[in-house]
Amino acid sequence: MSDKLRIGIIGCGGIATGKHLPSLAAFKKDVELAAFCDIIEERALKARDEYGNAGAKVYKDYKKLLEDKSLDVVHVLTPNRSHADITIDSLETGKHVMCEKPMAKNAVDARRMVEAAKKSGKKLTVGYQHRHKPEAGYLKSIVERGDLGEIYYAKSWAIRRRGTPNWGVFLNEYEQGGGPLIDIGTHSLDLTLFLMNNYKPKMVVGTKYKKLLNPDCANPWGPWDEKQHTLEDAAFGFIVMENGATVTLEATWCINTSEPIQEGSCALHGTKAGAQCKNNQVSINKDEFGRLVNIQPDLKVGGVAFYDGNSESAPITEARRWIEAIKNNTDPLVLPEQACVVSEILEAIYTSSASGQPVMF
Repeated sequence: MSDKLRIGIIGCGGIATGKHLPSLAAFKKDVELAAFCDIIEERALKARDEYGNAGAKVYKDYKKLLEDKSLDVVHVLTPNRSHADITIDSLETGKHVMCEKPMAKNAVDARRMVEAAKKSGKKLTVGYQHRHKPEAGYLKSIVERGDLGEIYYAKSWAIRRRGTPNWGVFLNEYEQGGGPLIDIGTHSLDLTLFLMNNYKPKMVVGTKYKKLLNPDCANPWGPWDEKQHTLEDAAFGFIVMENGATVTLEATWCINTSEPIQEGSCALHGTKAGAQCKNNQVSINKDEFGRLVNIQPDLKVGGVAFYDGNSESAPITEARRWIEAIKNNTDPLVLPEQACVVSEILEAIYTSSASGQPVMF
């Protein structure tokens, strides 16, 4: 492996140009963006022209890209349905893989990906960038120090009042596998389980709803063809872990509420104290000297007058840590086994909603 990691991008749509490519471009001394693939060739050409290094190649067939033995890493940024097959093929050809969230469309595919990573000896991670926020790092530190005690109840939120994505394949059940639960609820559940360090579910009960008509005057991205939108607009899960802890999950694109909550929000309730990361604001609640207190830590870097210091966005931090994990041969922050459990729980919520019965693990 040369000093620079040679990276291939498979899928050059919105998540590539909005997150991965700008983030990787910040590390030109460490990486070369050497290959771009998309079934719509114009998108790959545009991404190459904006972000590619000299001589970067363009493909329409990802298997042709994988034939390039000079590539060290592949980012899989396609619709959910193809995550597993492309990731497994990439691992089997000797590439490390960053797969965008969710890990897969279903739990079987997620488990296939875990096994392929183990067999190949290559690194596999999943793009849960909310773990890389400073808020998440702070909460993880106080949990590991024991400040909260035993966390026996947690809440995960991803609640949009109106925010149904009507472009690309977001409304295509075949390509995506679901609506807000698998799209944004996955972020909040991943962060919650990560902070709890609890990946052993025992039972899941779930419900999902498709109740609201097309809010053509309120959706920020405009109307859609209702015949094309067969997915849920809201889903809810009740998750009991093997150790008795309970997690509730609320995920919506579209619901009548006056209190939307951004994805990547959660609350932790422990025997010593509680904490939450809600709309990117952290607060700690506990008792101190016989009084109940709430603490809001200042997580900004810097603080000197006229100087705010340097800070990274979560996608930039995600890219940096991924590069460092490969170069230093360390584990990525998001392990495939962890992401697989998230996919298993999401599928259990959908299954429970369809059957009306709890799903036992």
